[in-house]
Amino acid sequence: MKELVVISGKGGTGKTSLTAAFAVLAGHAVVADCDVDAADLHLVLTPQIRQRVEFRSGREAAIRQSVCIRCGVCHTYCRFDAVRQYDGGALASNADIQAACRDCHFCRRSCTVHAQLALREMQEASGNTALSAFMIDPLACESCGVCARFCPVEAIDFVERTCGEWFISETRCGPMVHARLVAAAENSGKLVSLVREQARDVARKTGRELILIDGAPGIGCPVIASLTGATAALIVTEPTVSGRHDLERVAEVTGHFGIPTWVCVNKWDLNPDLTAQIEAAAREQGLRVAGRVRYDRAVTAAQVAQRTIVEHATDGVAQDVRAVWNACKLI
Repeated sequence: MKELVVISGKGGTGKTSLTAAFAVLAGHAVVADCDVDAADLHLVLTPQIRQRVEFRSGREAAIRQSVCIRCGVCHTYCRFDAVRQYDGGALASNADIQAACRDCHFCRRSCTVHAQLALREMQEASGNTALSAFMIDPLACESCGVCARFCPVEAIDFVERTCGEWFISETRCGPMVHARLVAAAENSGKLVSLVREQARDVARKTGRELILIDGAPGIGCPVIASLTGATAALIVTEPTVSGRHDLERVAEVTGHFGIPTWVCVNKWDLNPDLTAQIEAAAREQGLRVAGRVRYDRAVTAAQVAQRTIVEHATDGVAQDVRAVWNACKLI
């Protein structure tokens, strides 16, 4: 079984458009969208979801209001401003809260628990029973667990976090495994690994020998998870200074893992001189040049029609894409 990963040093170079076209040209491949932070391959391949599974990873804090004594220890200790105080009547401010009670009898009046209990007694005596309450902002929570560790009444649960979903779908090009990560959720690298694992399982069950992977841009954890153990990689770049710089960075990653790597310059005709420089530098770095893809508004027209460029046209840029595919499929 072979795995071709299409990556780029930066976003917007056209790797997803090429991956979708490759899926059409391959005809008998499993497609995996591993750009889970900003998945968009589905916009072109229009998958029909057959299986949907929650992705859980890491933990997040949750306050049980029925047990919480409104002491504010969690609010004091949280360094990420994830514990929010909403007013049901004024209690102690953050400046008044010094430390959680450890029953040490030292600075008893500064102890958060005893201070809040004293305030509650005074409020009840004055007829004001409204109390401030606390809640966890899930987008700000960094899953450190400090609030749960120091809560004096163990009112904070440290529950497993739901980070998104992953799907197995059918497209006009064959099976597709993809995912959606919740905004601000972590562990995208773990989700990428899960998507690849499921893609391999689908390939084995359906007797397919090729997996096409739309990787994430950049050089971070999702990219490493996309590349590890792959057969080959295609780096898509563009003829700009930043495109060349980011190409060199991501090529170092593929080189570290010893993955045979091709390079494709997309929209090459916008700067032919820089394109030639990029290709020369790629060869010096031990990379192979798969070809060039010209700039053509037909690509946008194809995307609007939810089609790949090789389905939308037969010449021009479509011929360029076919030439790149013919080079890469020889790996």
